[in-house]
Amino acid sequence: MFEAADTPALRFLAEHGEYRRAASTFPSLTPVCLSSIATGAHPDGHHIPHLVWWHRGEQRLVEYGSSFGAIRVAGLARSLRDTIVDLNARHLSKGVETVYETLEDAGLTTAAINITCYRGRTRHLPTIPGAPAVNGPKRFYFYSLYSSDRTGAPIAVRNRALGSIDEYAAWVGRWLVTRDGFDLLVYYLPDYDYASHAAGPDSAHDALARSDAAVGALMDAAGGPDAFLDRYAVVVCSDHGQSKVEHVARLDVEGGLVTESNRAAMVYTDEPRRVAERLDAEPSAGIVLFREDGRVVARRDGDEDDALLDTVPDGRARAAAAIANPNAGEVIVSAAPGFEFLDLAGRHHLGGGSHGSLEASDSEVPMLTIGLGVPPASITGIKSALTGHFAVSPAARAETTATP
Repeated sequence: MFEAADTPALRFLAEHGEYRRAASTFPSLTPVCLSSIATGAHPDGHHIPHLVWWHRGEQRLVEYGSSFGAIRVAGLARSLRDTIVDLNARHLSKGVETVYETLEDAGLTTAAINITCYRGRTRHLPTIPGAPAVNGPKRFYFYSLYSSDRTGAPIAVRNRALGSIDEYAAWVGRWLVTRDGFDLLVYYLPDYDYASHAAGPDSAHDALARSDAAVGALMDAAGGPDAFLDRYAVVVCSDHGQSKVEHVARLDVEGGLVTESNRAAMVYTDEPRRVAERLDAEPSAGIVLFREDGRVVARRDGDEDDALLDTVPDGRARAAAAIANPNAGEVIVSAAPGFEFLDLAGRHHLGGGSHGSLEASDSEVPMLTIGLGVPPASITGIKSALTGHFAVSPAARAETTATP
C-alpha cells in the first residue's frame, strides 16, 4: 500500500484495520467527491456537478477553483464566494443532510478541518473582517479563514508547496485530540493531491510522508497509536484517484456551451445526441454520456453500448447519477486515458497528474476502516458507516442518545 514513502502512521492503521479498493463518484473531482462523502449521495442527490459549471438559474459560470487563473477569468470575488460559501449555502441540495447535520441533530459534536463540503448547524464568523459568516459543524476550522476556537495554529496558506495546509491541519487536530473535543472529526489533508498534480501520482512521495506525519500527530496527541485506537474508530480514504497527464486539449463543440477542467467536461446543449456524435472523432474524449428516452446512453469512438460502463468502476451507477444531476450539462465527457482538458484560463497539469474521469486510475480509491466493520465499496457509503457507528439515522434522530 505505502511502499514508496515513509508512512509509519498509515502502516500502523493498515495493520489494525480492514482494507479494500472502493469507487469514487463521477466526475471524480474534489467538490463533487467531498460532497458525496459528506452527504452519502452521488451528484443526482447533492447537486454539485463539477469544478466548473453553468448555473442555469443565474445564467453564469460557477468556478470552484480549477486554478487561480480560472478563478480570475470567472471573476475573483464571485468565484471565491462560490467556492468558500455558496457551494454549501446555496448549491448543495437542501434535500440531503451532511453527516455533520445528522450527527449534531442527535446531540453529538462534530468537527471538520479544511474540508470544502462542511454545511452544518452552527454559525461561524470569519477571522477576516468583511468575509461572510457560514454554517458549519460545531467545531470548524477552514484554512485559517474560519476557526471556532483559538488553537494557536500557524497560517494555513503560507507555503502550500512545502505542506503548510497539512501542517495547519495537524496543529488543529492535535489541539482537538488533546482535549477530546469531538465525537466525529473530518480531517482533510489536501497537500498530497496538490503535489501529485504538480509532479505526477508516482512522484509525490515526500508529500505523502508529510501527510502521514499529520496522521501521526493525532496519534501522538492521544498518547500513542494504541491509545489512539482505544479512543477512536477510523476511516482513511481518498476522495478520488489521479492519473498521469500526457496530452492536453480543449473541446471545440458546435451547438453547446462547454465547461471543462481536469479530466471531465460538460456540454450544455439542446442537441445532446448530435453533440455526442460529433465527439466520436475527438481524441481527448473517452466515454461520452447523455440521456435519451429516459435512459443513459454511453458512446466512445462511435461505439454506442451500455457495456462501455462495465469497463470502469461502478460505471453504470456513477454515470446515471452524474447525468441526472439537475446542474449538469446534457452531455458529460470522461477524458480519454492520458488526456486533460484545459480550464477557463488554459491552465493544465501536463507532465503531472489529474483526475475527474470514469477511468479506474481516477475513480478507484483506498478505503481503510478500523473499528467500523467492512469498509464501504463507495465513498458514498462513508456517511452511513459513521452514522451506523453512532446508531444515528436521519429518520430517528429525536429518539437517539448515542455515545462515541
